Amino acid sequence: MVQLTINGKQIEAVEGMTVLSAAKRAGIEIPTLCAHKELTPFGGCRLCIVEVQGFRVPIASCTLPVSNGMVINTQSEALSKSRKFILSMLFSERNHFCPFCQVSGGDCDLQNAAYAQNMTHWPMQPGWNKFPVDSSHPYFVLDNNRCILCRRCVRACAEMAGNFTLTMAERGASTLVVADTNVPLGESSCIKCGSCVQVCPTGALIDRTSAYQGHDLAMTEITSVCAGCSVGCGIKLIVHDNRIVRIEGDWDAPVNRGVLCEHGRYDPMNETRTRLTKPLMRKDGKLEPVSWDEALGAVAEKLKPLAGREHDGLAAIASTRLPVEALSMFKELFLDGCKSDMVTSSEEGMTTASAHAVAEKAGAFEGKLDLLRTADVVMCIGANVARSHMVAGFMIKRALPKGTRLINIDPELSELDELANISLKPVKGSDLALVKGMQALIVKEGLGRAFLEILDADKLIAEAVEVCGVSLETLSSAARVLANAVTPVILFGKGVTAQRDEELIAALLDLARLTGVIDSERLGLLSIKGEANSLAAAQLRLESQFVLNGQKAVFAAIGDDFVSKRLVERLGQSPYLVVQAAYASALTERADVVLPVTLWSEQAGHYLNMDGRLQAAAKAVEAPAGIRESTAVLAEIAMRMNMPVKHDWRGEVKILD
Repeated sequence: MVQLTINGKQIEAVEGMTVLSAAKRAGIEIPTLCAHKELTPFGGCRLCIVEVQGFRVPIASCTLPVSNGMVINTQSEALSKSRKFILSMLFSERNHFCPFCQVSGGDCDLQNAAYAQNMTHWPMQPGWNKFPVDSSHPYFVLDNNRCILCRRCVRACAEMAGNFTLTMAERGASTLVVADTNVPLGESSCIKCGSCVQVCPTGALIDRTSAYQGHDLAMTEITSVCAGCSVGCGIKLIVHDNRIVRIEGDWDAPVNRGVLCEHGRYDPMNETRTRLTKPLMRKDGKLEPVSWDEALGAVAEKLKPLAGREHDGLAAIASTRLPVEALSMFKELFLDGCKSDMVTSSEEGMTTASAHAVAEKAGAFEGKLDLLRTADVVMCIGANVARSHMVAGFMIKRALPKGTRLINIDPELSELDELANISLKPVKGSDLALVKGMQALIVKEGLGRAFLEILDADKLIAEAVEVCGVSLETLSSAARVLANAVTPVILFGKGVTAQRDEELIAALLDLARLTGVIDSERLGLLSIKGEANSLAAAQLRLESQFVLNGQKAVFAAIGDDFVSKRLVERLGQSPYLVVQAAYASALTERADVVLPVTLWSEQAGHYLNMDGRLQAAAKAVEAPAGIRESTAVLAEIAMRMNMPVKHDWRGEVKILD
């Protein structure tokens, strides 16, 4: 720690911290435009200049490291004059006419910085550039006329998403933000994460859906959790008049630190499915609107006689997008109360069952996603995180330029293939032979960090090459890179877990111990789960494979999840089908009773993410009249069946952090 003085105030700062960070930590505000807490200091705008005792000229505080005994002044007449000049230059370079800009009125960092310096105008004639506006992107618009060249968007694309789509072209006053080799944004390599839009301090990058929908000062900001997948990103819901105007990443969220993917930021804003608003019952072969009392009464009357009966009783299935509270209540009603022998989740434990079974025997072996930030080698097996769990993929992609090496093992084509240092394409289903072959190579060459008994290494290596269809050279290279790593991480996903092979998971666990992925100080083995509450569903024992075997009724708690064609075909065979859902689908069309429920944003609840963090999601908007929360519907059915639930979900869910 170092001691320094800012504006006469003695403060303590961590060695290596910048003066800007130290000041903000002490509650001292220094104006800035190009700086951002999640980006590497750039020192481009010079608005954060401060006076340092012993220095001849003011220095940019965002790139100046603290030192012991440093004396700093952040406010003076000279500094104010310099900042006004800097802002005047910025305003005059492009067409910054606030009355015509969609972020004018409190949302623009440039405008706010000017007001903070008591500026009401700028004295220089604007450059009157006429840069073309790029509106080719489906989600946002790029207007270089409002750009201040802070490069926040370029840095965010590289440092947050690891995608490197945005860059700068031309020079001087003609400098532009462009995509790839100056192609339209809509035709570029953009992955639509929207990080560039969120960090833009002006109106150069604007969101299509929220532009001109009102200023932030008139909005309500609600902190919540994304329910898009099991990563569990923290989000900010920007709400106005009971409507979500925009979704942003929460910079203070421990999992994603503000970064979101397309599925979390934009998909919820572009929902096109038809909303269910009234309970429906099948009468004379047609679904008709009915009252809640009639619908719930009919469901309870039909299901109660089936409780406790094996095979010819009832089955129940629930979406893993539901909050923990709803999943726990679902399990308590149908598994504990009705004693049904077929109660599971929509994922049927595909991403969790085998790993969960091994963990119950060997103890917890999975670590945190944070390990991807510091890993020098990542072995990704059966997990296309560049597509399915994109924020986890960002953590890998942005580390590659810093020297992290990637081993990608996937029989399918993957976006990670072209980024990987080593890419293996084994025959589908041959992962066990491949993992054992890697173990044998490491033991044979004496590279192991822990003891693992292997009796015939040469035989296992030969089997791996033959069964997997990979070359010995590539397999050996992968094994050596992993074994020689200092902070390795193994990430496995659905391609592995869907095989439901406990021996394969145990072999991965042995490989992790052998290579130091798991040791006394760190757990570097991670599994990519499925939807938002996959892990919670596993802990609630909702992992069975769904099979109808003479059951006379099925209760499907779908919530706002998407319904697959396979699920419709299987559940459509039921003699009596109850669907609890937010949207109309092919499944609700086949139902005997449809119970309309709330969306993710219309209910509060908890989600257990892939690495065991229990996070609270907030209710952001009110549901349309007549729609009930999933927990309320389940509780009412339980009461009508004389099986009241206890709501003790915390006692059944294990937090791993």
